[in-house]
Amino acid sequence: MQTLSVILITKNEAANIRDCLQSVAWADEIIVVDSGSTDGTQEIAKEMGAQVYAHDWPGFGPQKNRALGYASKDWIFSIDADERVPPALRAELEQAIQDGKANGYFCPRLSQFCGTFIHHSGWHPDYVLRLFKRGSGRFSDSLVHESIVLQGESAKLKNSLLHYSYLTMHDVERKVIHYSDAAAQQMFQAEKQASWIRAVLSAGWAFMRTYFVRLGVLDGRAGFQIALMNTRTTYLKYRKLAALHRAR
Repeated sequence: MQTLSVILITKNEAANIRDCLQSVAWADEIIVVDSGSTDGTQEIAKEMGAQVYAHDWPGFGPQKNRALGYASKDWIFSIDADERVPPALRAELEQAIQDGKANGYFCPRLSQFCGTFIHHSGWHPDYVLRLFKRGSGRFSDSLVHESIVLQGESAKLKNSLLHYSYLTMHDVERKVIHYSDAAAQQMFQAEKQASWIRAVLSAGWAFMRTYFVRLGVLDGRAGFQIALMNTRTTYLKYRKLAALHRAR
């Protein structure tokens, strides 16, 4: 019988962590690596039966590798605090683990934006590699938009992982600031350059790609808001990159 470790990283996720962990309570082991929560996240996770470890914040990829290092079961499932595993996906995950036909499995992810599930805008089907054999994968060292580097064959699952990513416009603004900060720092470390022209052109393309190329227009008002969010995030990351170069 193959076993499963669920891993996740957190900071101030008290509003999400209980529902997230409840959706994976069937796993053999749950590992939470927390980076200084002050809202009771660690206490809730412990109450839910998770093993909780406290660390500083080195970036998304390195932090998830820390969580991976604590896992001890045959398979790893990586989840974020704002995601949920519905019953249909649970059954498919359990079957995949026992079959072991691939070293890793992609889940289609269905994301919600301020109360609306998004079926276009480049958000669905958003296949994410989340299930893999222990020893067959690790996370990239990216500070943001990390990915799993897998050795061996992969396959796709059919049932969706639910993603409650943006509950309110306050969440949107908070994540725009957070992701643009991290992206600018990552580009700076890669010695990429920035200019106001590139910031404007890249931001304009972000809107066109989201709203028209990726059919965000079919998502109604939410699709327009997502296009604006991507536009602002893109513009800010290049302006912040320019500021980092000026401060060098």
